Amino acid sequence: MNIILLSGGSGQRLWPLSNDVRSKQFIKIFKGEDGEYESMVQRVYRQIREIDTDANVTIATSKTQVSAINNQLGSEVGISIEPCRRDTFPAIALASAYLHDKQGVGLDEAVVVCPVDPYVDKEYFEALKKLSDLAQAGEANLTLMGIDPTYPSEKYGYIIPENKDDVSKVTAFKEKPDVETAKDYISKGALWNGGIFAYKLSYLLDKAHELIDFSDYDDLFAKYETLTKISFDYAVVEKESDISVMRFNGLWKDLGTWNTLTEAMDENVIGPAELNENCENLHVINDMNVPVIAMGIKNAIIAVSPEGILVSDKEQSSYIKPFVEKIEQPVMFAEKSWGSYRVIDIEKDSMTIKVTLNPGHSMNYHSHDRRDEVWSIVRGTGRSVVDGVERSVHVGDVISMRAGEKHTIINNSDEELQLIEVQLGSEISVDDKHKFEL
Repeated sequence: MNIILLSGGSGQRLWPLSNDVRSKQFIKIFKGEDGEYESMVQRVYRQIREIDTDANVTIATSKTQVSAINNQLGSEVGISIEPCRRDTFPAIALASAYLHDKQGVGLDEAVVVCPVDPYVDKEYFEALKKLSDLAQAGEANLTLMGIDPTYPSEKYGYIIPENKDDVSKVTAFKEKPDVETAKDYISKGALWNGGIFAYKLSYLLDKAHELIDFSDYDDLFAKYETLTKISFDYAVVEKESDISVMRFNGLWKDLGTWNTLTEAMDENVIGPAELNENCENLHVINDMNVPVIAMGIKNAIIAVSPEGILVSDKEQSSYIKPFVEKIEQPVMFAEKSWGSYRVIDIEKDSMTIKVTLNPGHSMNYHSHDRRDEVWSIVRGTGRSVVDGVERSVHVGDVISMRAGEKHTIINNSDEELQLIEVQLGSEISVDDKHKFEL
């Protein structure tokens, strides 16, 4: 099975645990089978592998998410990187070209496209295999998965099938309706459009060539910034007459707000927190090493992270976006391919960060034009390289780098290496960085 997972999101609706580089799919709030917490993307990737060990999984995403994907899934998963955001049709076209030109997937093979972050169980992935088989059979140009509605939602578009068979032709698509209109759709057998569909690779690439002038993946990648922003629904689905839909009535939840996310959590408290006996329907997610005490709070969410603190009624939490848009501060926590960093303190001419380097990993060999840096090793051992000079480092060692000096640190041990990084300068910026080969 060839699967493209669409990984987008700006990280605003689940603030403060999400941010510009840590979208909701990377937040670790679900307990895996080993008792460790896993994220949505880890959960979905694991579930795919349990159903199809040989599945060819490619994640279509922006370059800001690549480090988090590599951190959580390793380097084996395929990644189709969007140079910039251009909506779902260009992203799917680029990922399809990646499958054909970079991974050697045949034009006659079926491809399934779905979001990376639904809350689903094993039955959903068995349905994806069936969807892939339907596309492979070629009875329709596009085969969609329609979700049996559990309530008259205003959040989803609706698929109107020809009949109530498990698989039927599609007669129409309807935009997000009001509640009364949604009730009418559902009474006629309409299905939620969850953005899940399958096609033969040749079909999508032919469509892409009709709408975009490009020769292959590399050419499309180079032209990507010039492409028109357009959704897959507008570019392809609404203009295609040969579409089938397969019904799905299993578990499927879109965990897009704190309210819906907490419904899927296995426990009420993650992280250090104490709730007294008068708390009801309260969820606390504490990503900081500080205690949280809640007394008599009902129907609420408390979320704590380096980005900030949210205390909200669960229903009101879905209206958070305009408030988050007013906040101006650098990203305070991010996962990188080599580990993670957490901002501890920001002053006018300095920034202090705690860096965690995973075993066997290293930072890029890099330099900065407008800041000095000082590293203090607080855990583990490794090697540092500053302007070509290499030395072993241990707990208590301090390494200083002036602006312009190339530097990196390497964790060649089997445990985490942690350091405190102090950045000193009047123009501290994430863009002030040059990478080099070591």
